[in-house]
Amino acid sequence: MMAREQYSVLDPDALDDDGGQPLPRATVGRSARFYAGLRRRKRWLLPFLVVVLLAQMAAVMVTTAVQQTPTIDEPVYVATATVYLREHSLDYNPEHPPLGKLVIAAGVAIADPHFDTNYKGDQGELGRHLLYESGNDPWRLMFWARLPVIVLTLLFGLVVFAFARELVGPARGLVALALYAFSPDVVAHGSLATLDVPQAGFLLTSVWLLWRARRRPRLYVPLAGAALGAAVATKMSALPAVPVLMLLAVVSVWSARRPADRDSGRRALALGVAGAAVVAVVTVAVVWASYLVVDPQLRFTSTEPVPVIHGLRGQLVDLMPFPRAFRDGMLIQFGMEDYPWQGFLFGHLYTGSHWYYLPVALLVKTPLGMIALWAAGAVAVVAVRRLRPAAPYLLVPTAVLLATAMDGSRDFGTRYAIFVPMFLAVAAACVPALRSWWRWAPLSTGLLVAFVAVSSLRTFPYYLPYSNEAFGGPAKTYLRLHDSNVDWGQDLGRLADRLNERYAGERVWLVYKGSGVPSYYGIESSDPRKAGVREVHGLLVVSDTSIDKARGKLAELIDSSRPIDQVGHSITIYRR
Repeated sequence: MMAREQYSVLDPDALDDDGGQPLPRATVGRSARFYAGLRRRKRWLLPFLVVVLLAQMAAVMVTTAVQQTPTIDEPVYVATATVYLREHSLDYNPEHPPLGKLVIAAGVAIADPHFDTNYKGDQGELGRHLLYESGNDPWRLMFWARLPVIVLTLLFGLVVFAFARELVGPARGLVALALYAFSPDVVAHGSLATLDVPQAGFLLTSVWLLWRARRRPRLYVPLAGAALGAAVATKMSALPAVPVLMLLAVVSVWSARRPADRDSGRRALALGVAGAAVVAVVTVAVVWASYLVVDPQLRFTSTEPVPVIHGLRGQLVDLMPFPRAFRDGMLIQFGMEDYPWQGFLFGHLYTGSHWYYLPVALLVKTPLGMIALWAAGAVAVVAVRRLRPAAPYLLVPTAVLLATAMDGSRDFGTRYAIFVPMFLAVAAACVPALRSWWRWAPLSTGLLVAFVAVSSLRTFPYYLPYSNEAFGGPAKTYLRLHDSNVDWGQDLGRLADRLNERYAGERVWLVYKGSGVPSYYGIESSDPRKAGVREVHGLLVVSDTSIDKARGKLAELIDSSRPIDQVGHSITIYRR
């Protein structure tokens, strides 16, 4: 009986070996209570772990948002959001559609900043005027502007978890959520009042809804179109995803119908094409709605010069079924693509762009454990038969969007590929499914996730300049990358505190790359580029992007100075 009781603990429905009779009722009762207890613990343990991961992510994002001064793009978006609220005008920042800035406007409405309706200037000047010249508290205004993006970033974490859970179960869904929550890029840009994370999150949501449409196409295909429309209405760089997701809509509807013969196959294909059309129509409708919410009359006079684009690109813009403000914004984007921007990669300053820039930048700025799990996850999705249907949903949009971003002319940062850690986090959750090939796959997955968490937490609260251990960590990022990868103007407030604490009373010469106003934070400084080299004595303070791009007099000043301090891994202080 003891042997039977031990066996019954493992399987309460087990039968007696001899006669096939049930075990004694008391034994089965104890086993049933044991399993009921396990189920109850599992029921609360899973949501508890989800909450813990998202709470950790929320804590580090809020801390980061509170400590950072405005980055280069944020004042433009915050000022445009304020114009939306106060003047219902589409005139500012037409190169980006309104939806992402309407999200920011939710926080701006709470902050209720003073706004000078008579001020005339371009969008950059308007942003600085709102933050520093209108009697507003820039710390408070920026926090409230960033908060809606933080909330949206956390909600996208639930999408990552739900997507992975549907593919491989709840426990492995936690793997995807952990990779998302500890991604330095997602944390860094999810803490800012910018558009990159909202656009990528809406794209992932659309793909997840299309995956669900394999079971209920009538419900989820229109919802997927709405999410895709939200992505396009946030940033125009989501447009290449539209044909990809329309094809996925065809695949989803076809799978839902499961045709058994030629005639039913034709009907399923026709319904799939109809589903793709629904996605396209709803996408266009959401974009129009985002403009109509700002101004129902769609009045528009761009404050930025709109270039004339000839050839096929100009003709395609004319054919787009979007408001004129969207189409003019697209022309501005094309004009930016034609500009000879400067890039910086591994110590090399160049004009133009390198097609391999983004993959290399991702290699530098992604935790090593995460890279390994991404690669293994892509293999698992393709190799494991039951996961193979998910491959087009996870890998094809990622590949198309990355290829499009690699073709761009602005080598400014991994934020242009922020969708990669979102999509591939879901794929990485599939790695334990490889255990039939490699018995240590589940254990290795857990260890790699822990490695990612440690690497991410070590960089707290300096997530923008993060680079992994193979490339020297955040302190060395500026030697390999520039701009939003490391130095986006976020540490001006920290610089003010450092100068006051350690270098009070010393002469400061400052070369700062950013949208902040140094004097507002109490930094009294001069521009060393406007003085003779022999006149520059004291502290030479240089944004790391300016170090990367230094030429002429600034390069001479840096070479003849001694580095003595770093602020936020984005600003270097030299002694002269």
